[in-house]
Amino acid sequence: MKLISFLTALSLSAASTSFAQTNQTSPAPIVVATPENVAIKNSESIAFLGDSITRNGAAMPGGYVCLVISGLKANGVSVTPYPAGIGGHKSNQMLERLEKDVLSKKPTWMTLSCGVNDVWQGDNGIPLDQYQVNMTAIVDQAQAAGVKVMILTPTMIGEQPANPNNVKLVAYIDCLRQLAKDKHCLLADLSADMFAALNPEFKDRNQLTVDGVHMNPAGDQIMATGVLRAFGMNEIQLQKARAFWIAMPEIACKVEAKGDLTFGQYQQLREMATKQNRSIEDLASEQLTKALQTLVPPQTAAKP
Repeated sequence: MKLISFLTALSLSAASTSFAQTNQTSPAPIVVATPENVAIKNSESIAFLGDSITRNGAAMPGGYVCLVISGLKANGVSVTPYPAGIGGHKSNQMLERLEKDVLSKKPTWMTLSCGVNDVWQGDNGIPLDQYQVNMTAIVDQAQAAGVKVMILTPTMIGEQPANPNNVKLVAYIDCLRQLAKDKHCLLADLSADMFAALNPEFKDRNQLTVDGVHMNPAGDQIMATGVLRAFGMNEIQLQKARAFWIAMPEIACKVEAKGDLTFGQYQQLREMATKQNRSIEDLASEQLTKALQTLVPPQTAAKP
């Protein structure tokens, strides 16, 4: 018998407010003295310079920028973020707007995430030698202004390490690793972290991104964890951050589920929906919601 397919959508209050604009109650941070092993301290600030990955990371409470801020907060470090991500931007464009978008804010720190578009845009991208010049200039100007720099290695362009874009990106990543060493910058090797997290059994599907480039919730958490680790957090502190993220009510994930039913299952679901004067899709979505709620026990967020 031919299987009948249906699509159900489960939307867990997909949020669109920025971290700075979120007014919902978050879990109480762990109240401790500022950890000595963490390079960034209370009342400092971070500018996040980057492209659309960084822009998205600051636009949603579950984005990597917001997770970095809340992960620090969970460990008793309260800092001010200055998001500076613009979609499609390459190293030359970030250099051009460095003063306006970063240095004028006088941040204590700057994270520098750049390289995906320099490669991904092909003939309109930035050659490796000019990329090195641009990135060195960004670091030099930031450090001259008294801003401490953390370099983030570019994340993937498609979730296949051997594809042409990722192969080309390797030299750009190596350039940044050397630049961080030469300029005494902190380094978050996100490229290595993300490729290490891929499960080869699922190589034909996106695991950490929604489209091969922009992060899904799993990718955002890997990025945030890499940044926090580069700041010096140990595994116990990272576990505190992860526990804090899980309990944050404003972090929402959108799930779409596709399932196959036998004719008998479909008839049963249809009869249930008819009795309740509802659509099959609505009823299936409700059942999926109930099932997912059993995976993680509901948590009550305490006021900070």
